[in-house]
Amino acid sequence: MMIKLIVGLGNVGAEYKDTRHNAGFWFVDALCDKFGITLTHDKKFHGSVGRGTIYGQDVRLLTPDTFMNRSGMAVAPLAKFYNIAPHEILITHDELDISAGSLRLKKGGGHGGHNGLKDIVPHIGADFWRLRVGIGRPAHSSQVSGWVLSKPTSDDHISIDKAIDCSIDALELLIKGDEQKAISLANGFKLPT
Repeated sequence: MMIKLIVGLGNVGAEYKDTRHNAGFWFVDALCDKFGITLTHDKKFHGSVGRGTIYGQDVRLLTPDTFMNRSGMAVAPLAKFYNIAPHEILITHDELDISAGSLRLKKGGGHGGHNGLKDIVPHIGADFWRLRVGIGRPAHSSQVSGWVLSKPTSDDHISIDKAIDCSIDALELLIKGDEQKAISLANGFKLPT
């Protein structure tokens, strides 16, 4: 099992930096902090790119600057240039359908209505790994766009940060080839009560 590219989805710009929709960016930022990786903007890949050793594996990191609904424009050229197959890619994104502080890790599947994934699948297919970071859902569906583009409460932010810490442990298992244990750890993560 090789993960060669980790992508965090989000929107660039100071006004989006701390919004729920940027949970994928937060995951990549956490990896950069933990493994001493620096991201630099690369025009040809429409995003910020870094490279480093994560749990013994040479991995590239990408945060697209195309905005969420054009994420495939960044992922596809980088994957093609470095000859990285879809099953060697982990895409991390926010997820409305699970509570803040919950995670879901799986390989393949549909886009689940997520605009970032909707744009990536036509470019590279659906056979990539997804790490969904729960941000919870507002009371009414009419509030969804405002919800994802607003900042989480401080309690929710703490919960999301704890989930991201857990997901980095799950990533170690995934990179070391223990896919089932990685899935169990991420999907079974529960915040202490």
